[in-house]
Parts: sequence; structure tokens; C-alpha cells
Amino acid sequence: MRLNATSHDTIEAMPLASRRAADMVVAALEARIASGELHDGSFLPAERELMDEFGVSRTVAREAVARLAGRGLVEARPRFRPVVRRPGYDTALSALSGIVGQLMGQTGTVKNLYDTRVFLEAALVRHAALHARKDDIGVLRAALEANEAAIPDSARFYATDMAFHATLYELPRNPVMPAIHRAFTGWLRPHWERMPRAPERNRVNYLSHREIYQSILDRDPDGAERALNGHLAAAWEYVRGTFDPA
Repeated sequence: MRLNATSHDTIEAMPLASRRAADMVVAALEARIASGELHDGSFLPAERELMDEFGVSRTVAREAVARLAGRGLVEARPRFRPVVRRPGYDTALSALSGIVGQLMGQTGTVKNLYDTRVFLEAALVRHAALHARKDDIGVLRAALEANEAAIPDSARFYATDMAFHATLYELPRNPVMPAIHRAFTGWLRPHWERMPRAPERNRVNYLSHREIYQSILDRDPDGAERALNGHLAAAWEYVRGTFDPA
């Protein structure tokens, strides 16, 4: 059973009556998920149950499940019952993953995503410099210390690098921001993982992180933004050959 989201061409090839039947099944299941009747982590009704309850064909039942999976409302894997996932910011952004993955092959897409990340993080470090609380500074300092300790180990350094930046997204206490960071990380990870790494380069990145941290500690939003922009501009130049060079 193929449970991946059905392509646009496949949907268009379905008879109109089947598309309308799939719309009806999707609407009913979405309502149950929204109401909590189908709660996060529960199994979606089995394919045969959907066919019997709604009086639809196997093709329509599969199409409905595929659409729900495409919207991030269920986790669907071959040979496993689909599992309901509670809608949230991560769900909304993960629903874009397939589209973003296709866009990655287009000239300039990776750079555009990267520039968007720079724009957001510049605002985040300014916010941190102006509004970070004492406990926020402590969390950021701990992330920086973990980053320094990982310099000799490039795999661990990469993880602590992402964790340091993730902390910046946590500071505004806006649940949208961490979800955006996780989305960016997921979309860009395949490209980041191909870039060459070495302890010497890790140390350069750590020093940039330290400069960002120090500006936040000094309550210097302009300095924090300059440090962030310089850090990510240098990082882009270092890895641009691994990404789309346009």
C-alpha cells in the first residue's frame, strides 16, 4: 500500500466523483482530529473501516489518507497503520517539506532559504541583546560552552552548532520560532552534511558564536547583529561550493 501523498497528476486523473468522495472522507477525518476524537498518536481507522463507513472504494480511501499525510495530519508508512499527529506549527511546516525538497533542485533556492535564515537570526540576536533574561543568558552560555568542548569532534560540533542557534529561536518564547528553526535545519541538513569539516574551521565558528554571545551579554544589539551577519556570511562563502553556487 502506497501511503505517500498522491501527486497532483494522479489526483487530476481520478474521476470527479472519486475526487469528491475523497474530499468528503478527508473533511470528516479532519473534523475528528480537530475535535480530539482522533487524538495525537492514535491509529487512523483501517482502510477497510474507511471503505465500509463512507461507502467508498479502496482507491478513494487511499487517496484520503494520502491527502491527510500530505497535510501533516497523519504519519503514514508502508505496511503500518497511519498514526494521527496533532496539528501544530511543526506539522504545518513539515507539510511543506516535499515542496521545499523539490525546490532545492532549482537555482538559487538554497541561497534564498539561507538568506531568510540570516534575516530572522539578525532580528533574533537583536531581540536577545535587548530582552534576554538572566536564565536566557545562562542557557545561551551553556550552549556556547558545549560548542567549545566539541571543537575536536566535527560531528558533535555540528550538533552543538545547531543547538547554539536553536537557543536564539527559543528566547522570544514564541512557539513559531523554534518550529521555523527545526524546519530550516531539516531542509538544509542534506547540504550542510556535505560540507568539509575540520577542527580549525570549528574553532573559527566557535569564536563567532562567542562574539555573538558577548554582544548579547553586553546588551549591544548592533554588535550582535554585526557578529551574526559576519558569521553567517563567512559560513556561506565557506560552503557555497557545496550548495547551489548561484
